Amino acid sequence: MLTITHTHEAGTLIEGTSRGDGTADILKANRWRWGRSISAWYVPNSRDHRPNHPTIRRTADALTAAGFEVTTELDESVRSTAEVEAGKIARQADRVAALEQKVDRKQAAADAAWQRHEADAARLPEGGEPVKIGHHSEPRHRRALDRAHASMGASVQADHDANEVARRADEASHTTGARYSVVTVANRIQKLGADIRRAERSIEADYYHPERGYEPATQERKDARAVAIAPRLTELRDQLTYWESVRAEQIADGTATNYSRDTIKPGDTVKVGGYWYRVVRANAKTVSVDTGHSWTQTTPYAKITAHRPAGG
Repeated sequence: MLTITHTHEAGTLIEGTSRGDGTADILKANRWRWGRSISAWYVPNSRDHRPNHPTIRRTADALTAAGFEVTTELDESVRSTAEVEAGKIARQADRVAALEQKVDRKQAAADAAWQRHEADAARLPEGGEPVKIGHHSEPRHRRALDRAHASMGASVQADHDANEVARRADEASHTTGARYSVVTVANRIQKLGADIRRAERSIEADYYHPERGYEPATQERKDARAVAIAPRLTELRDQLTYWESVRAEQIADGTATNYSRDTIKPGDTVKVGGYWYRVVRANAKTVSVDTGHSWTQTTPYAKITAHRPAGG
């Protein structure tokens, strides 16, 4: 008995598989992956999302055709954006801690490898004495050279491994900060707003009839669309509310600026990326600035870190 499960927090998993039972090839073909940390097969990017019914149905059908008995336990409920984000931050913190511990282990291994090489090098004749061909010391000398060469290679590889893990740990430590950067948050708010408007428009959109072409959607069809899209709209609006609150806090504590076409006018100067530019045009979402060349450059208001009024 195989059971495909889904929750918003854990994502889509399958229970009941075992090594060599024939499920691996089927799951791989349907784009499942094996998670070593959870010792289970899972659907990538299914955590914090509603169940992907086409993928689940396709997988269940393939397993059933192969002779397995498959059931599903799918939880359609979703957590709030605040809960989702708290979970992501906690998981990232755990990942950083695990990588930092791995850095310590890899660095210790690199130090030990270097010490072994130094010990091997110390056994070589002093002064770089060449191998005496035909002498009784030749085999011992060659073995010592081989050991020193091998331990040097192991030391270099161990040092490379330690540096690579350190790089990954450093990148991981900045992930949450990057996700909550001022520009990223502002861009996310704009995207969520656009997604909501697109979803709302889809309710009222014309209906395409295969023979008559596009025609106005009936009220019955609009109502059906509204019901179908309601869960997604609720989720998007909750996400928008969360990220708007994050941006409001960033503005309140001075982390983010809050410029707009109401505060910036042509002729003003703005600071972007450490440089000052003269504003040529204030648009709805961006400003066009003078680059000193024959073209202007546009930049979102969120990237502006300082502002000087014209003549100020």
